[in-house]
Amino acid sequence: MHKLRQFETLLLDEFEEDQFHLPTHSHTYYEIIYIVKGSGVHHLNANLLQYKAGDLFVLSPDDEHYFDIKERTRFIFIKFTDNYFDSNKKLSCDEFLLNTPESFMRDKVLKENVLELGFPCSLILKNTIENIMSYSSKGDISTSAIIFYQILSIFGLIKETLSIMNLKISGSGIDNEMIISYIHQNIYNPRLIQIKVIASHFNISESYFGTYFKRKFLISYRDYINTLRVKLIEKRILSKQMSMKQIAHEFRFTDESHLSNYFKKQKNVRPSELI
Repeated sequence: MHKLRQFETLLLDEFEEDQFHLPTHSHTYYEIIYIVKGSGVHHLNANLLQYKAGDLFVLSPDDEHYFDIKERTRFIFIKFTDNYFDSNKKLSCDEFLLNTPESFMRDKVLKENVLELGFPCSLILKNTIENIMSYSSKGDISTSAIIFYQILSIFGLIKETLSIMNLKISGSGIDNEMIISYIHQNIYNPRLIQIKVIASHFNISESYFGTYFKRKFLISYRDYINTLRVKLIEKRILSKQMSMKQIAHEFRFTDESHLSNYFKKQKNVRPSELI
């Protein structure tokens, strides 16, 4: 098996063997593994999963695995870095921007169960894998829209199969109340409410978070943060229980002047004018 080459976000690998060439191992990339033929036991984390031709497995960098081959097995590995989907975000549908494939692949339900791919899903999967392998001779597959959508379709097949099996991905769906609660709890710490931090916390694509927030709450994320922060600052000023220095420290402003300038920009009055 070839090692994932530097700077390549997507690689395909196909091989056949009687004994798996690697011991139990983890890695720094994601894998979709398709069993073309053969059978055995997939040791995935603490689970022993019987595999056969047509089975599919997904692995994230957190996982450790090994194949105990009973019958000579032919594998197809689709390997990609965590930059692959982000670099193709312009092609992504809303669902996968909200629940990224990377977070989807980390879910433990996919490590504890063999997917029961019935007809026609099993045939569609077989054809999809063949399409990907056929196109791989075209050159740089990492930027190919055709390959990208073929890979997304595999996730669609997985989600449909999980639904048929009455299994749920624990990380799917977004609790909007939790987003607001998180903001209110961390409004005093600018670093924790940066888009890249809050988006990562809720497994939402950073590039999509602002769009999602405005659609759900009818206000831009920046405006919401500024409005909330100013209201809290104003409340403290009017209560006269804290000095400007204390308020500046609480909201992580560098000094009182920084706080005053920020407040003036947002409210068109200086804090001193409220007292």
